[in-house]
Parts: sequence; C-alpha cells; structure tokens
Amino acid sequence: MIMSLPEEDLTCPVCCDIFRDPVLLSCSHSFCRNCLKQCWDTRIRECPVCRRKGSKSPPPSNLALKNLCEALQQMRRQNSLEEQVRCSLHGEKLKLFCLADEQPICVVCQASKLHKNHDCSPVEEALLNCKKKLEFALKSLQSKMENLKGMYKTSGDMFTYIKYQSLETQRRIKSQFELLHQALCDEESARTEALKKEEEEKVVAIKEKMNKLSAEILSVTETMSAIERQLKEDDIILLKNFKATQDRDRDILGGLDDMSGSLIDVTKHLSNLKYRVWEKILDNVDYTSVTLDPSTAHPCLVLSDDLTSLHYSKQPSCCPDNPKRFHVSAEVVGMTSLGSGSHHWVVETGSNQDWLLGVASLSVSRNTEVSARPENGFWTLCFRDGELRAMSSPPTLLTVSSKPEQVKVHLDYNKGTVSFFDPVDNLLLYAFSQTFTEPLLPYFYTQNSHPLRILPEKVLITVLQQ
Repeated sequence: MIMSLPEEDLTCPVCCDIFRDPVLLSCSHSFCRNCLKQCWDTRIRECPVCRRKGSKSPPPSNLALKNLCEALQQMRRQNSLEEQVRCSLHGEKLKLFCLADEQPICVVCQASKLHKNHDCSPVEEALLNCKKKLEFALKSLQSKMENLKGMYKTSGDMFTYIKYQSLETQRRIKSQFELLHQALCDEESARTEALKKEEEEKVVAIKEKMNKLSAEILSVTETMSAIERQLKEDDIILLKNFKATQDRDRDILGGLDDMSGSLIDVTKHLSNLKYRVWEKILDNVDYTSVTLDPSTAHPCLVLSDDLTSLHYSKQPSCCPDNPKRFHVSAEVVGMTSLGSGSHHWVVETGSNQDWLLGVASLSVSRNTEVSARPENGFWTLCFRDGELRAMSSPPTLLTVSSKPEQVKVHLDYNKGTVSFFDPVDNLLLYAFSQTFTEPLLPYFYTQNSHPLRILPEKVLITVLQQ
C-alpha cells in the first residue's frame, strides 16, 4: 500500500519532507504539527495552502497519515540497513571481519587477493573485541577530559595572576626607583618596558595554551560523542566505522605539559635592582648577595618589595600553584643556586622567636613536611622556645649567653662546610661538615610575624688606572 502511493502525497507542503506528527485541518489539508505552528506564529490562523481560516481549537492529529509516514520511514531504514550489511563489491552478506584492515568483509572478499593472506574472525567475535576497545577508549578520553578541564582552570588562574604580578612588580619597581636620583628615570622606563614586554609574552603564551586546551577539549568532546554514537549503532555499522573511529582517537593530541615557566620572572626585574644600576649612582648602593625567590615561598609568607625580608601571616596569599613552591611548611629559598666556591650572608633575626636558617639541597621535597636535617638535605640553625639548636641528627642544643640578633651563614661548597657565626663578635655557633653532591639554596623558615631580613653589603668601586 505504501509503495503504491506517490511520495508527494506523504510530503508536508511547508517543509517538503515526510510528515512528522501530521495534523488535519478542516479544509482536509495536512501539515507537520511544528510546521503549522511556525506558520501560525508569523501570520494569521489560516491554511498555508488554500488560505481558509482555521479553527481556534488545536487541529487533530492525522493518525492514518502518521502511520503511513512512519511505515515508509521504517521501510527506508530497513532498506538502508540491508545495504549496509551486504558487501558493496560482491553483494554477499558481511560475515567476517578482517583483522589486518579492521573492516567487515564477505566470504568472496576473503578469497580475493586483497584479503587472501589476512587473518579474519566472525563478526560476532570481532564485535565483542571492538566494543571493548571502544569502551576502553571512551573511559580514557573521559579521564583525559577531566585532566584537560583542570589544566584549563589552572591556566585561567595563572592568566589572572600574571596580570596581578605585573601590576605588583611595577609598584615595587617604582617604589625603589623613587629612592634614586632623577638621573635614574631613563633606567626605570627601560626596566618597566622590559617588564611589560615579558607580561605581553607571558599573556600571549598562556592565551595560546588556553586556546590549545579549548581546541583539545572540543576534539575530545567530539570524539567521545562519535564513540557514544558508534556504540549505539547496529553491529555491522559499528564494525564498518571502527577503523575510522580508532584513527580519529589516535589523531587527538597528547596531554599538554605542566605550567612551569608560565609566570613572570619577578626576580629578573627585582633582584639586586639598585646594584645593577650602580653606574648611575656611585654612593649609597646596597648589594644583597642573597635574594628570595617568590615562586618558592609558602602562601603564608610575606616577602618585602626588594625580596630581602620575610615574615609569617595567618592569611595566605592567593598565589597559583607551581612545582617550585613549598606547600606544607612556611619555607622559602633564595633565587640563586650555589654549586661551588665560598658564599656568606647575614640575616637579622631581631625579635623573631621562631626561625630556621641555613642551606637546602636543590632537590628537597616541596610537597611534604620533613625535618630540616642533613639526611633530608638541610643544614640549618634553629631558634624555638627560647633555645638555639643546630639541626644535626639528633639536634644539638647550643649554649649561648643571649639569642643572637644577627646570624652569619657561611658556605664553603668545595670544602663541604656550612658554618654559623654571631657577626657581632664573629663567634662560631656551629659548623656542619658534609660532602655535597648537588647545588644548594639559601634556606629560610619562620612562623612568626616579626621579619627575618637579609642585610645588605657595601659595594666598593675601585678604578684601575693604566
């Protein structure tokens, strides 16, 4: 009966497609329910064909026509499925799956030279294996999607923090340059411009990273949707499309690297700033041999603008995470690693009643809390509860007449010694002896609101005359 009807009798006059949920008007014309609603929403309530005014009540469904259209659609699907399950070359039913080409084939294909030496399996057996592979790929992509979303959020946080870093660094640069003579204005402008250029480069880099993450998220989403559709398809259709789906999964980019190096290098702009412009001013130039690395500072540590002092705050800062930062204990290390030669610096402890000073190995853990002792890569002096101790194994209680207001740390890397002195009378407090196997970093810890301050050294300029 369906085949005897011309297709135009089953076609909606509005959308020119097979009727979907047809309704019947009093003039005997039929339309898709949605098509008629759209027409009546934009013009008066009349038949789109004969213009006869329609009733105010909703038109009834044309059930007979609906059944005919659904039967026609079902017949089309069956014919399409029948074509899909037969070989396009030989017309035979697809009963085998070529493991080499990952495609369903017929028995004639198997005997042909194209697949003659290929291993094949029944489609039922291949279907189970292919479904397992696709389900595993889907789970892997779902896990990857979660990681990508986390990385995208971290990128967004870093984007915001870079802007903050830029503004804060500009403020610090300005505060230091205000202490200098007017002759330094040109130098200030040059350094501010360098910061702005780095900011632009970092912002461009993080935007590109975020764009790549967005593109990969979209790609993963589309691939996941394709696999989910595949898993709902007919078995043979799934097998026919399996290789294309697998190839699409392989084309997805690997996970992006971490965010190391994304932030502005604040120390490049602030470290020893006044010393590096000493040619502009010959008097009152302070040089600090050790400056703190803000990228390593625990969020509860507050560093000074010139990166030479630190104190503890119960209110942590909103700084983004990075692999260099101490996460558990209120610690920070210096900017420059020390891998040879002799080095010293003096720290003013003042009223601070809870501190550790010394050196730490470059590879010390930043994510776990460990004792600051030599076996863990620390050589430190500790003042706590009114007692001074060298953090040896076990700790050594030191007898002193009074708490030192200043502590001089002296590292002789080649000789393998770390010594602590009271610089007022150059009294040796304690000395470690160790064979170092990796570079060391100046190390600081405090959980006290009073600051620890690295004291500057005087710079002597000597002119050699020919």
